[in-house]
Amino acid sequence: MNKLYIIALILSLTSCLDLDDNLYSPDKITKYKWDDYDGETEISLDDTYKIPDSLVYEFTLNSKDSTESEATKISAVYIGSLTEIATDTVIMYCHGTADHMDRYWQRAKLLANTGSKNRFGVLMIDYRGYGLSEGEPTEAGLYADVDAALQWLKDQGLSDKRLIYGYSLGSAPATMLAANPISIKPSKLILEAPFASAEVMVQDASEIAVPSSFVTNLEINNAEEIKKVKGPFLWIHGKKDDFLNIETHGEVVYKNYLSSNSIAYRVENANHTDVPTIMGFKEYNAAILDFLT
Repeated sequence: MNKLYIIALILSLTSCLDLDDNLYSPDKITKYKWDDYDGETEISLDDTYKIPDSLVYEFTLNSKDSTESEATKISAVYIGSLTEIATDTVIMYCHGTADHMDRYWQRAKLLANTGSKNRFGVLMIDYRGYGLSEGEPTEAGLYADVDAALQWLKDQGLSDKRLIYGYSLGSAPATMLAANPISIKPSKLILEAPFASAEVMVQDASEIAVPSSFVTNLEINNAEEIKKVKGPFLWIHGKKDDFLNIETHGEVVYKNYLSSNSIAYRVENANHTDVPTIMGFKEYNAAILDFLT
């Protein structure tokens, strides 16, 4: 088989792959509906997890990466009392690749109710291009948007009780900012279904040794950045994850964490989106609580 044919074959195989499109799957909306949202969600909670309206604060942030001359307005929601942020333990939740915050609202509520009713503060944002956030999603934008949220927490007086939780796509900004803090340094890191790197995602998708530069401009490499993280680390991954394979992604990230303070949950029969459901909400919350406290 000549070299030209091989190159043509590789190009034809990779032409149907666009990692950027696969990784970013935003949906623009005109209003957040929270508990009234009737679209697709990943978990479903009963009323015992309901958050009082007085503890839901919807607002916007200005985010600007190093290449931008003007800030991008991004949408955010805080669950908890604004007056208690300075003394509270707050989870910065970085959501996954699909849709917008409404899809992950139930997950945020579950975290807020870890241990007891409305126990922890939770901050969640929509990355640029998602939901009501302006702009288009970019790798630099991911980091800038989450850091803008961390800066907001700092401005509210948050001190050392700050945790960052990255799920799926959210594992990229969570890991990057835990490894290379800008505004404030997260004290602990939680990753659920993280991906190892853009390179590994391309290899998994193509099943041949195709350079990632063929199909993406992304340089995300959680497997390398995790080596710089010194604080406690909790990793959770479904053993049947068919989007981000536990062996090629999660295990690599976990293995590369170099400090000794780590906990791993490899969840039997769980896929990419249903880890809390398969674990059971009480068991999931217990695992989070044990790590946080």
